[in-house]
Amino acid sequence: MIHTLEANSLENIIQFIVEIDKLKAVTRKVKPLHCENRYENSAEHSWQLAVFVLSVEQYCPSNIDILRVVKMVLLHDIGEIDTGDTMFFVEGGWKERKEKELQAVNRIFGILPEPIRTNFIELWEEFEFGNTKESQLANALDRAMPVILNLENEGQSWKENNISYETVISKIEKPIKTGFPQLWDYLSNRIAIAKKRGYFKSNNQVVN
Repeated sequence: MIHTLEANSLENIIQFIVEIDKLKAVTRKVKPLHCENRYENSAEHSWQLAVFVLSVEQYCPSNIDILRVVKMVLLHDIGEIDTGDTMFFVEGGWKERKEKELQAVNRIFGILPEPIRTNFIELWEEFEFGNTKESQLANALDRAMPVILNLENEGQSWKENNISYETVISKIEKPIKTGFPQLWDYLSNRIAIAKKRGYFKSNNQVVN
């Protein structure tokens, strides 16, 4: 069904698109491969994650709505426009950070007309709660993406932020196993090899 697009609705959509351009300025802790002079931004991460989802579609159960997963991963970090990125391996303070991120997504998605606004908020919340097969797959790939980059760049962000092997395993094993078991089988072997190669720090203290 094609809806009539009112002029003010189009204006709101354009305002939203302009607003999310700010995500390109939110830096993460891992550097793009073959680009050692800068860190990746959250927009790049979301794009790469969406392509990751599409790449594994044929290996997922047929009852998973892949388009919904793509939508979730494209929207899941929008709140970082206001809050900035926090490394997943940082201990403590997650409840407060997630409350601030929820306020951020309500503000940013609030620019949009209904029903897009509510739809985007529901997708963001689904990702956060992780109670559906789609959100579990989205979370599995989201947790895996920086791990894959660190495996390719000799543990760059793990070393820089003093992250231990034990911390990585404790944070990623459950969500990846739950959402994409085959991926965990693959990654766990590579992470074990990375440990032997010295890609991790000896403790889990995060350097500010």
